[in-house]
Amino acid sequence: MASSVAPLALSASAAAIRENPKRIGVGKRGGNLFFKGKAFGRVSLAVAVNVSRFESVTMAPPDPILGVSEAFKADTSDVKLNLGVGAYRTEELQPYVLNVVRKAENLMLERGENKEYLPIEGLAAFNKVTADLLFGANNPVIQQGRVATVQSLSGTGSLRLAAAFIQRYFPDAKVLISSPTWGNHKNIFNDARVPWSEYRYYDPRTVGLDFDGMLADIKAAPDGSFVLLHGCAHNPTGIDPTPEQWNKIADVIQEKNHIPFFDVAYQGFASGSLDTDAYSVRLFVERGLELLVAQSYSKNLGLYAERIGAINVVCSSSDAAARVKSQLKRLARPMYSNPPVHGARIVANVVGDPTLFNEWKQEMELMAGRIKNVRQRLFDYLSQKDKSGKDWSFILKQIGMFSFTGLNKAQSDHMTNKWRVYMTKDGRISLAGLSLSNCEYLADAIMDSFHNVS
Repeated sequence: MASSVAPLALSASAAAIRENPKRIGVGKRGGNLFFKGKAFGRVSLAVAVNVSRFESVTMAPPDPILGVSEAFKADTSDVKLNLGVGAYRTEELQPYVLNVVRKAENLMLERGENKEYLPIEGLAAFNKVTADLLFGANNPVIQQGRVATVQSLSGTGSLRLAAAFIQRYFPDAKVLISSPTWGNHKNIFNDARVPWSEYRYYDPRTVGLDFDGMLADIKAAPDGSFVLLHGCAHNPTGIDPTPEQWNKIADVIQEKNHIPFFDVAYQGFASGSLDTDAYSVRLFVERGLELLVAQSYSKNLGLYAERIGAINVVCSSSDAAARVKSQLKRLARPMYSNPPVHGARIVANVVGDPTLFNEWKQEMELMAGRIKNVRQRLFDYLSQKDKSGKDWSFILKQIGMFSFTGLNKAQSDHMTNKWRVYMTKDGRISLAGLSLSNCEYLADAIMDSFHNVS
């Protein structure tokens, strides 16, 4: 830490003070300090003052999503709900470790597996099963070796690695992002210095999909743009295109020579079916499009803290896939060197073992089922209590962990300030933080905020 010396003018000498310390008192007369009736000449003393080299660094604002949990923890109220962060909870609102995860970890202990560095591209067994899970093991792109798969740090790390790849090899390209989208998407592309613009997605009038606006904006984008799509369970709205709409989106992207870039964070967790939730990605692959897919196992296996995911790039040839993979590895090396092994082994054990895989699918169905039950209960209470004629059916049409309530910032603030319901300011709530027993309380809070706050 650097220091500077600042002169300080004092009207006494150290010797005079030592002369009779008991009689020395301090006062002020004119411009001089006064000591017990005696005035002394001005003496300059130097005092060291520490000045940080980081004085120009400003305080960053709280993260709009993670900051919700921090505020929730600081609240001492007995009646409070944390509906901010997307992390699954049991009916008792406790964190949940899947039984298959515990079994997979026990297998690792029994085998006495080491903690050596993984290759830059990650665990080979993980990369194989994660691509098979996403595209289908019998998909021609798998059989022909046309997928470049690199293990990365969950969904965020996979998106960030892909963004660095776009910046290096498509420096003039723009990424199209839905409005609204997950809060970290813009941060990722900003930090990678990849320009982006938004396409219309959410229609506040219907609390549904602005499909016409979406298609128009994708059509208007420069040819060869990257289009970021949520593979299933759109975050934050919970609004997904229908199969018919996905086909029309693929038509436009193909016509414009765009490159689809899927973010798949909820495969199996949205509908309870791994295959159903992979529909959009497999459709685009079937149509012969080259594309990117970021994967995460935070939600569907509950591996939030393990940071396990992958970036997959589907290419037109195995030769192109090999070259793409080599460059993804080259980008990953100075970024984080190589990925962690623990989560990768869990996924490889669960997905690669038929017994554990079937158990996992059953657990996913239970988790997805709990969210659906909560969603239905909330809708029932809102419909029963609201006599204004408002249609709340959009809650049932949404899918996955989140519901976009349609509440504005002022109404969302009211939810927190009066009802102690912690949520993001865009009106998104995580149904995973809700139990059947407190659905009525939430319905009352939503009714009050919607009707009494403009």
